Amino acid sequence: MRKLLTGFSAAAFIVTIAAPAFAATETVTGKLVDRGCYTKDMANNADNDHKMPADVAACAVACAKRGLPMALLTTDGKVYTIEGGLAADNNAKLVAHMGHTVEITGDVVTKDGAETITAADLKMISQ
Repeated sequence: MRKLLTGFSAAAFIVTIAAPAFAATETVTGKLVDRGCYTKDMANNADNDHKMPADVAACAVACAKRGLPMALLTTDGKVYTIEGGLAADNNAKLVAHMGHTVEITGDVVTKDGAETITAADLKMISQ
């Protein structure tokens, strides 16, 4: 029984370590949004300024500077949480682009219906 449990543990460890190898590298174009605010009010929070209980100017930039999760919203409504170098240092590379359309090439992983893109750089498409 002990050998069986050890075997399962080893297999689970290998699968966990190998999971990034199953990520598909993709180029995704979309608008940078504050993931938290966007999911609360999709119709009003897809730009830099948000309509929370009251209008909040530059809300997305403020949240990005605090290191909150940012996302890429595609024209077909998919939302990719941004991780990796782009999200490092409290989203330092994303702050200037909040609400803009950008292109990100990185590893895309889908888990439990949620998509994540891990990348270090982005390309500005439009403001």
